Amino acid sequence: QVPLVESGGGLVQAGGSLRLSCAGSGRTFDSYRMAWFRQAPGKEREFVATINWSGGSTEYADSLKGRFTISRNNAKNTVYLQMNTLKPEDTAVYYCAARLGSGAYSWEDYLYWGQGTQVTVSS
Repeated sequence: QVPLVESGGGLVQAGGSLRLSCAGSGRTFDSYRMAWFRQAPGKEREFVATINWSGGSTEYADSLKGRFTISRNNAKNTVYLQMNTLKPEDTAVYYCAARLGSGAYSWEDYLYWGQGTQVTVSS
């Protein structure tokens, strides 16, 4: 079990920034690949970014490269998503997720999930 708790969501104007945090627990947090997904109303959950256990390898959805940055601090059992130049179409519930093993981009490949945090970008 890897309990995950997201925080940092909120309401921001277009062009602004937010940093999401996902706190895990347990002594094996640094064994897990972590990822962020998002789900807008009426849409499927989509991949945002993923980071390997050490933080040395990251991957992003093509449409988000250059604006979003995923990072982790294993000493704090926390993964982050820095979101810059936010757009109204970034409005969604953002989820963090964990899995063992190599990179994966489908939500179905991740076993552990947080409850989500709402991000709303106003125009």
